[in-house]
Amino acid sequence: GAVLNKVLTTNIQEMARQFIVGENTKEAIKNMERLRKDGFAFVVDVLGEATLSEKEADLYMNTYLELLDSLKNEYRDWKPLPGKGGDSNLDWGHAPKVNVAVKPTALFCLANPQDFEGSVVAILNRVRRIAQKVMELNGFLCIDMESYRHKDIIIEVYRRLKLEYRDYPHLGLVLQAYLVDTDKDLADLLAWARQNKVQMSIRLVKGAYWDYETVKAKQNDWKIPVWTIKAESDAAYERQARMILENSDICHFACASHNIRSISAVMEMAKELNVPDERYEFQVLYGMAEPVRKGILKVAGRIRLYCPYGDMVPGMGYLVRRLLENTANESFLRQSFAEDAQVEKLLEDPAITAERERAARAGRENPEKKGPGGLKPFNNEAMVDFTRGDHRAEFPKQIAEVRKQLGRNYTLFINGKEVKTADTIPSVNPAKPSEVVGVVCQAGTREVGDAIAAAKAAFPAWRDTDPKVRAEYLVKAAAVARKRIFKLSAWQVLEIGKQWDQAYGDVTEAIDFLEYYAREMTSLGQPRRVGHAPGELNHYFYEPKGVAAVISPWNFPLAISLGMASAAIVAGNCVVFKPSGLTSVIGWHIVELFREAGLPEGVFNYTPGRGSVMGDFLVDSPDVSLIAFTGSMEVGLRIIDRAAKVHPGQENVKKIVCEMGGKNAIIIDDDSDLDEAVPHVLYSAFGFQGQKCSACSRVIVLDAVYDKFIDRLVSMAQATLVGPSEDPANYMGAVADDKAMKTVKEYAEIGKKEGQLLYESKVPSDGGYYVPMTIIGGIKPEHRIAQEEIFGPVLAVMRAKDFDQAIAWANSTKFALTGGVFSRSPEHLAQARREFRVGNLYLNRNNTGALVGRQPFGGSKMSGVGTKAGGPDYLLHFMDPRVVTENTMRRGFAPVEADDDWVA
Repeated sequence: GAVLNKVLTTNIQEMARQFIVGENTKEAIKNMERLRKDGFAFVVDVLGEATLSEKEADLYMNTYLELLDSLKNEYRDWKPLPGKGGDSNLDWGHAPKVNVAVKPTALFCLANPQDFEGSVVAILNRVRRIAQKVMELNGFLCIDMESYRHKDIIIEVYRRLKLEYRDYPHLGLVLQAYLVDTDKDLADLLAWARQNKVQMSIRLVKGAYWDYETVKAKQNDWKIPVWTIKAESDAAYERQARMILENSDICHFACASHNIRSISAVMEMAKELNVPDERYEFQVLYGMAEPVRKGILKVAGRIRLYCPYGDMVPGMGYLVRRLLENTANESFLRQSFAEDAQVEKLLEDPAITAERERAARAGRENPEKKGPGGLKPFNNEAMVDFTRGDHRAEFPKQIAEVRKQLGRNYTLFINGKEVKTADTIPSVNPAKPSEVVGVVCQAGTREVGDAIAAAKAAFPAWRDTDPKVRAEYLVKAAAVARKRIFKLSAWQVLEIGKQWDQAYGDVTEAIDFLEYYAREMTSLGQPRRVGHAPGELNHYFYEPKGVAAVISPWNFPLAISLGMASAAIVAGNCVVFKPSGLTSVIGWHIVELFREAGLPEGVFNYTPGRGSVMGDFLVDSPDVSLIAFTGSMEVGLRIIDRAAKVHPGQENVKKIVCEMGGKNAIIIDDDSDLDEAVPHVLYSAFGFQGQKCSACSRVIVLDAVYDKFIDRLVSMAQATLVGPSEDPANYMGAVADDKAMKTVKEYAEIGKKEGQLLYESKVPSDGGYYVPMTIIGGIKPEHRIAQEEIFGPVLAVMRAKDFDQAIAWANSTKFALTGGVFSRSPEHLAQARREFRVGNLYLNRNNTGALVGRQPFGGSKMSGVGTKAGGPDYLLHFMDPRVVTENTMRRGFAPVEADDDWVA
């Protein structure tokens, strides 16, 4: 084991040295000087871990400043690389000797398109200091392009930096040809440069994150941002190279490619367009395609090697990408060195290749399938995409529109009619309690009795309505919600303090429930034959239970409310809906969705009211057959207890569909990738102020990585801001109300006595219901903050000696809702699957945000009764199964029976 480990480590280090120019500044400079003696210029890039804090961003920036200081003492003694005339102090007569590339997101740990302006300003503050140091050396600074998510931020950083130093010619930007947007981005930049009379430099690359971009887009149902056929990227590269060369008077071109066809095409274009040598150069990666780089040096004389340097461990990601690039089936390098390589095929015009492959792909595509009831197969609603400027602009616009509607009065809705009551309560903005969102009428027992009676009267006709027709109402409601998606999101920002993305996610989940349950019911609604004994027919089918009471929480006011209500309705039940008093205005919008969908009178009744006044009455009613509840353990157990009692006139045993709380843990294994684990834990614990039943409230860290994990987690927390959720710069907002604020603060004080305070954020003092982001270490499994649900931004950190102990601690509460594990060990991940007993276990990702149909949600023990919302068996809880058996023998004769021989 030890010998093998040593051999593997040595081999990997040797492999890494092939692609990494040095592990430290001294080694990197020595190797770059060696490259220069061989005729190669360089661009140097610093490798590192993901930047998760301001401290790490400063470290990254200071690494560059120190590198430049070291180069300052060396570069003047370097002999310039020979060229045709120009400045005798510059390489090739025109190029700076010192050339560095920076990753913009490494300069700000919270770079996020949702906070576009804040991200641009924060990155600029640090990149400006690097730029100023580069200018002292008369060097070249290149702004690297990274993931598509940050593309527009990076382009804007470059534009502002260029305008700030408009007379300095040596500032460049990387563009990625594999992005579909790049044609437009490049055209816009060239037009911008000409209009502003500035000189640009573009380093054009193919792009190195194709799998990542494709997977992320598919997961979120976004348009795939990259060309999906390799030849399309190659064709785009040549097309964009021509655009740059045609504008060589304002734009210097760095052709960064290992593809001989692309390189040759650029050389020919430059000749055709009479582009001066000083207006373009070639670049390849250090350690790759050595025959190619020697050939370019011989033919063009101007080649620069991209030279990353830094610690070996953080550089592993870079190493893996290079290995994949060398070994991918479609890699030009791999194909060109294959024994059976066909030169004509390798050098074919990629536009022709792409057209041929597109035609072949079109011939293989299957026609769109139809699901039950003629509906398309279920697909999750697309998440908000803040890389899109229209999505970023729509949120403040809709928040402003919603603000114009604040303070309105909202009635009850019973039997298709609006019903006013004298008793009202205001719903307020938790970030600004003086701002009344709406004034909501409150139902008393009389109004609730009327709603139950209306639902009971509507039930027979609704029960007998074809399940496909019932499903159509849900699909119509989903279509209405889809049209209002930003407005519904804006209401959540103001009424309950959700961040933009969290609010939008709640609406998409609500739409998903409507669409998913519609499809499930069209399938379940068809009687199916069971058994195949001759002479008899047996049909198995479902019928609704009757009147359903739906009691919903405030933390997912649209998604959970619509999820429970739509399940009951599509199954054939009629609903009496009691929303939380904190989100009754959003509850009214559910009325509007169903009303616009044309739902028959009495099927959905809206009765907001005080739980103390009408809660027990609703649960105890003998005419209520089913209660769907999501909320606290205390209230859930009370409902279960009361529902067990049979009241006079009651004809059904009440069915309880109940999802309660959680005390969810994430385990950090000693081999986990902290670049991934830290931000996911922070988001799981403090997203929407920790007010999710799925939120991480315990993190169990193995001893070997405890100190480093805590250092990085606390440092990242320190970079975040707390304030109104309508401002996208704020990571955390206000909690739900004054009661929640007091309760969470009390738990924070308990935690401080049980353990040690590791971090407590600052909060606004303007009257909002703010609680500090709080991280407490030294917690033991028996401590109260390790056992009791807090439902707020308080994270308990526990130190485990090994993975077995971590699993045992994770299972040591009365709850079993969600859990998470970050580990690179297949053995430990398998152990977690077997032994970490929660309803939803998440491996190497955050433990919130379950998606309908993909991660059906719900737990056991004291977290619920084992139902899975958004899953294939959820609707069964809202119905009773029946079987009809018919003897088909007629005086000894058994007729032939069809499988679908059913008469409704």
